[in-house]
Amino acid sequence: MLPDPLTTAAGRPDTLGVLGGMGPLATVDFLAKLVALTPATRDADHLPVLVYAVPQVPDRVAPILTGSGPSPLPALLAGMHWLVAAGAKAIALPCHTAHHWADAIDDASPIPLLHIADAAIAALEAGGLSGATVGIIGTRATWQAGIYQDRLCRRGFDTRTCRDTELETVVLPAIALVKQGAPERARPLFERAIAALLDGGADAVLLACTEIPAAFAGHRLPARVIDGTEALARACITWGLSRRT
Repeated sequence: MLPDPLTTAAGRPDTLGVLGGMGPLATVDFLAKLVALTPATRDADHLPVLVYAVPQVPDRVAPILTGSGPSPLPALLAGMHWLVAAGAKAIALPCHTAHHWADAIDDASPIPLLHIADAAIAALEAGGLSGATVGIIGTRATWQAGIYQDRLCRRGFDTRTCRDTELETVVLPAIALVKQGAPERARPLFERAIAALLDGGADAVLLACTEIPAAFAGHRLPARVIDGTEALARACITWGLSRRT
């Protein structure tokens, strides 16, 4: 039986479910942006949010890159069903790589999944970057899974990503530093990767790993950089406010 406090959220059409924990800091960063970006003058103006943050979801990278290890899909579906039972009316998944299984989650869910790539594309277009060449910084699995390329191509964008050497020596070590609790050490590495993409011809850079924006907490992002976490938060706010009568 669900705890009594959930009955209030269950009755609201604007209750957002967050399928998080991948990683924990990325989930907190998403929630902080959700609060900061909501046009609110009092507590009650914010969205009701149910959070399922379980860091023990199996690794997302290995199943995509090598087909090895347990699939995270059963754990993701368990989290989705928990959120649905608790009263969520839509789901946000603040993990780019986990969107490899977004269609499977959406197919099994009675409520919509607000896709992070669609949110990022909306942010690019709102920023006057329609048809731009977009540099994508994220895990190798996110790129290999094509989470962004197909959607961006259909909307007239071109895409590129970091060189393999830069990915291995700069981006992935920086992501690991964030997961290890050292975002200040990671930020200069991410800045280096962003600059390389912009210098290499990208019109804009999309931060396509939720650990990356967490490294910039309290710091201004470089120009022409789109924060995928912030884009998802904005999409969730737009969804939630549209559900209110």
